[in-house]
Amino acid sequence: MTIDLEKLAAVPSPTPLRSAEVERGVADSVAYLGSDAALHSIERDPYWPKWNSPWWHMLLLHELGEARQIPSRTSAAIAARIDRLLHLFPIHPSDAPGADMQRDSACHCALGTMYPVLAACGIDVERTLPWVKPWFVRYQMADGGLNCDNTAYLQTGECPSSMVGTVAPLEAMLLGAAGSSEQRAFATRAGGFLIDRALIHGSRTEHNAEERGAAVAWRALTFPRFYFYDVLRGLAVLVRWAEATEQRLPEAAVATVVNALVERWPDGVVRVERQAHAGKTTLLPTADRSPSPRAPASTFPLLDAVSRLGEPSEALTRQWSEARAGLLRLARAGRLVT
Repeated sequence: MTIDLEKLAAVPSPTPLRSAEVERGVADSVAYLGSDAALHSIERDPYWPKWNSPWWHMLLLHELGEARQIPSRTSAAIAARIDRLLHLFPIHPSDAPGADMQRDSACHCALGTMYPVLAACGIDVERTLPWVKPWFVRYQMADGGLNCDNTAYLQTGECPSSMVGTVAPLEAMLLGAAGSSEQRAFATRAGGFLIDRALIHGSRTEHNAEERGAAVAWRALTFPRFYFYDVLRGLAVLVRWAEATEQRLPEAAVATVVNALVERWPDGVVRVERQAHAGKTTLLPTADRSPSPRAPASTFPLLDAVSRLGEPSEALTRQWSEARAGLLRLARAGRLVT
């Protein structure tokens, strides 16, 4: 399959519009992040609960291009709190005896999503959290992907990598300088992983067979992304990967997604098609770290305002425009290859 470049170039690049409700939601989240309550929440737990703790307000503001409004004391506080988590991803019980695997350790997609937020807030993440990029290198699997399921690393005879566990770390790795040779190799292999999956295919493995079912939903674009995957997110990072690493991008790896997006959004305006965060549950942090049953996840005004099904998405529209422009640059440079 090939891409009709003339048709791709003809798609307009509209200026995304923002509603008054979204503006109020941004102001509301910024005010919350500047509060003592937000700092207390970060100190208790930097990640939980979903979706209404500082972590998620920060991620969403960043996705909207508003990371500069996040108060500096809040971004500094969450960076410091992340640094107090385990600097490893426990695979065996002996890796972190006595640790609470969900509260004391991060996962690949959590670190991958927060890394760009902190960078956009002006934090030198390489200096502040120097262990994060080496973490991604350490836990990359043989096929170039990662998996936030600890037990995936115990499998033999198959490589159950995850699209969700891979895309955010690759986004983080493409920020800043090229990094060490190991980090450059990570990016090369992770890009190859997305190419092999053609952005649309779930894992072929038995251990991660559930992903083949999840992949059906990836073609429906979701916002906010948080750590979730859809084909536009995959396309955007793969285009950035090809430009940043000067790799050639096989047309066949992206054509199915590109052609479908051109047909679905001929005016360039992308609408929300899926609420990936809906219906999820969360842990509730406790002051004494006692066990917490899972509870329904809550939302907040900005999240509600930007995730309504069928509504135009400012962020997705901008990302689709940027991905199209990148594809056309690759084509002109002779690096979109058949």
